[in-house]
Amino acid sequence: MTGTRTIATVLLATGLAVCGAGVLQTFLPLRADIEGFTDWEIALLGAAYFGGFILGCLAGPGLIRAVGHIRAFAGIVSLLAAVVLAQALLVGPPAWIGLRLVTGAGVAIVYMTLESWLNDQASNRTRGRVLSAYIIVANLGWVAGQFVINTAPVEGMALFLAVVIFVSLSAVPVALTPSKEPMPVPEIRLDLPGLFRLSPAGTIGCLLVGLVEGAFWSFGPVFGQERGLSVFEVTMLMAAFVMGGTLSQWPVGRLSDRGDRRRVIVGIALASVVTGLVIAAADGLSIGLTLLLALLHGALMIPIYPICIAHVNDYTPKARMVQVSSGLLLVYSVGATLGAPAAAPLMTAFGPGALFVFIAGVLGLLALLTGGRMLLAGRRLRAFPEVYRPWVRTTQSIYEMEGDETAEAETAAEGREAAGRGGRPRPG
Repeated sequence: MTGTRTIATVLLATGLAVCGAGVLQTFLPLRADIEGFTDWEIALLGAAYFGGFILGCLAGPGLIRAVGHIRAFAGIVSLLAAVVLAQALLVGPPAWIGLRLVTGAGVAIVYMTLESWLNDQASNRTRGRVLSAYIIVANLGWVAGQFVINTAPVEGMALFLAVVIFVSLSAVPVALTPSKEPMPVPEIRLDLPGLFRLSPAGTIGCLLVGLVEGAFWSFGPVFGQERGLSVFEVTMLMAAFVMGGTLSQWPVGRLSDRGDRRRVIVGIALASVVTGLVIAAADGLSIGLTLLLALLHGALMIPIYPICIAHVNDYTPKARMVQVSSGLLLVYSVGATLGAPAAAPLMTAFGPGALFVFIAGVLGLLALLTGGRMLLAGRRLRAFPEVYRPWVRTTQSIYEMEGDETAEAETAAEGREAAGRGGRPRPG
């Protein structure tokens, strides 16, 4: 019961934190566009956030080891609250870019703390359900944040205060939990040559998906606003993308389990090219058709990253799975940092629709490179077959759930084998 209460407590904190982050993720580009920021300046806001996220993933484990999970969480949440209030007071590109860097690092450490806590409380019997619950709560929290944006004018202070309220409230259940703190968080060790040797297609796929999603999260709200959508319609647009990806991940992932995952990557990447070009060209559609296209585009685009992870893990020894998945997350984050600056010149030159032309171009390149790899390398047998999991783009702590589940399953199997022989399991 204690473990169940702790898991519920951490999930509550997750929902509150992600809700606040979701408000800021969509609200800030809308406010920046109203304040007259150029496309390049908005791109730097996105690049600063993802760059800060990388720094948080790298520095977070050391900080948590030094002061503990609860103190790290409480301190970083306080810092994030101060940063958000500073953004309300210091409106301008230089200040916002610097503060956005700090925000990215802080959000990474917050997610890292929550994920490692969940992993520590879950057992082999419950780990899959805990991971699923975490993903559902995170997605629902983000979607809820989109609706919070509609409660106040984008031009005022109220939405900054709403973010501070949600982020600050997330610290309450964590600070008051009676459970012991979890084990230290793993550090990211990037072995880029090793990742390429395991799977060139999967590694390049993570980089290119990062480019696409970094551009999308930075400019998606601006695209809707410049297409003449109201604030409510923009938030519905962003929510539709996320909901599409949430609904499609399991069926698309299970399809990839049945054969060569690269075929699925090529197929959904090419389909995303089509939906992206339609969204770019279809100005003036009704809001219903626009949301339907957004739902379909998200359903195709969002599962690509976890399928790339699963593809690389098919050739990864169990002992290296957490390290490899963490390295791929870093590759994705590097791509996300570069995505918005790469898309900004196109949007400046050709208008908001160029965002989805850029997305279509990158995903078309992904399909071309993956298809070319299939022709050159031929069919590969999975050395360590894995089952698809709908991973979220957070921190390396989330991948511990996969590594620990594998280790516990192997230990249990070894115990059963030893019991059948009438002996005892060998010490690990």
